[in-house]
Amino acid sequence: MSETESSLVKAVKEKGKNLEAEMSFFDHLDVLRKHLIRASLAILVFTGIAFTYYDFIFDKIIMGPKDPQFWTYRTMCMLAEKFNLGADFCIQKIPFEIINTEMAGQFTLQLNSSLMIGIVLGFPYLLFEIWLFVKPALHINERKSASGFTFYATLLFLVGILFGYYVIAPLSISFLADYNVSDVINNMITIDSYLSTVATLTLGSGIIFELPIIIYILSKLGVMTPKFMRSSRRYATVIILIIAAIVTPTPDLLTMLTVSFPLFLLYEVSIYISAMVEKRKLRAELEFEKGLQR
Repeated sequence: MSETESSLVKAVKEKGKNLEAEMSFFDHLDVLRKHLIRASLAILVFTGIAFTYYDFIFDKIIMGPKDPQFWTYRTMCMLAEKFNLGADFCIQKIPFEIINTEMAGQFTLQLNSSLMIGIVLGFPYLLFEIWLFVKPALHINERKSASGFTFYATLLFLVGILFGYYVIAPLSISFLADYNVSDVINNMITIDSYLSTVATLTLGSGIIFELPIIIYILSKLGVMTPKFMRSSRRYATVIILIIAAIVTPTPDLLTMLTVSFPLFLLYEVSIYISAMVEKRKLRAELEFEKGLQR
């Protein structure tokens, strides 16, 4: 075979490899699209259910943190009476009115809040579809170690949602409602502002509680190490306290510690997870080296 023919054959082979890689890439995109479509349909179904039963959702869930009889406020009053924490700790009124200033405001409120409920309820199924997409690319050992991804990610998200809804949101709303620069100013809050506050604090808390899962993935990739996290514990403490101060800008230390404690716990759990991943990596490397020596 001449040199020209040989180079032509090589060029054809390289082109074939590139076409095969491109087809594989687009095949993966097509598979991912199908998973995302199924997850989106699940979210739409939950959104439709929330839209149908919106009276209960609006009165009991969305407006819950504004009601002085909300579980959080009743618990605070019970603790204040039992441990003599003072009258200020017991919240008996939320002094602001909610208004609508747009023609389609109440309709968009129902749409947006129903979609938010649909995302929260459909999030576990979204994680399940992501796991189904990633699973075929993993080795057997990796599948075993990541088999609980959907369960633990869903559990942490739901715990974060509950913590944000029952702790962070009501504490923030009660403080901001009582904050008064002057008696001549009446707090009349738009429904969009109220809903965005509750949604941001609740969903934000759910995302923050995914920290151990994120650290697990980063540790698997070698980006995060337990040594780095331990050495950065002081900076993490400052950041957590700042987040707690921003989310619940109350002057009392008890409220700040109530919000910051779960974040400290999450950080310590993340260090443990990162250390566990590192130990498994070292054990696998030692076994591999022993296998080479044999």
